[in-house]
Amino acid sequence: MQKVVLSSLTREIALRKQGYRFIAGIDEAGRGAWAGPVVAAAVILPLDREDVLDCLTGLRDSKKLSPHQRDHFFEAVHRVAVTVSVGIASAEVVDELNVVGATRQAMHQAVAMLHPSPDYLLLDYISLPDLRMPQESYPRAESLSLSVAAASVVAKVTRDRLMVEFSRRYPGYAFDRHKGYGTAAHRAALEQFGPSPIHRLSYRPVLACTGQPSRPLSR
Repeated sequence: MQKVVLSSLTREIALRKQGYRFIAGIDEAGRGAWAGPVVAAAVILPLDREDVLDCLTGLRDSKKLSPHQRDHFFEAVHRVAVTVSVGIASAEVVDELNVVGATRQAMHQAVAMLHPSPDYLLLDYISLPDLRMPQESYPRAESLSLSVAAASVVAKVTRDRLMVEFSRRYPGYAFDRHKGYGTAAHRAALEQFGPSPIHRLSYRPVLACTGQPSRPLSR
């Protein structure tokens, strides 16, 4: 049986003892997709609440949760958190800046919208060097930090819901099913219909299916 690794508040509590008050976990969803935005979320949990772990029991990396579990924790995080915010970088921004630049832009948006403002950031893998704020980033942060795990769920659910809306707007692509990621059905739709307005035209799989991009790239 595979061991289930739950996220904890160990790192947040250690930072709290160092004098940091509002510690934000930050994560993103959609970096690897062929279509749709990159969505980043930022979450500050109430470290002074003794029941915060009980309220979020079972929360971990969003990729290891079922859609039903993600929806449950999405609501739970919004009930419990001190503040939650989301930043979005469109497919056009991904094409213009590349996916890392777009992810950082979305994360910057999310951090800027937090109220109260954070005084320390915990990030999954990507750092934000343009933000002059204490921070640390490390791989699989959502498996270690409950704040980052909470942000991963908020980002994932927010993006999935956006892709369902895009599926209604562009029904031929089945965005509600694959959420813009590379699947055989997605590739077939691209070959049949060409790129939609939310496809990332700088991505090689999209170009391979469509030939020349339908709009000029910025770089």
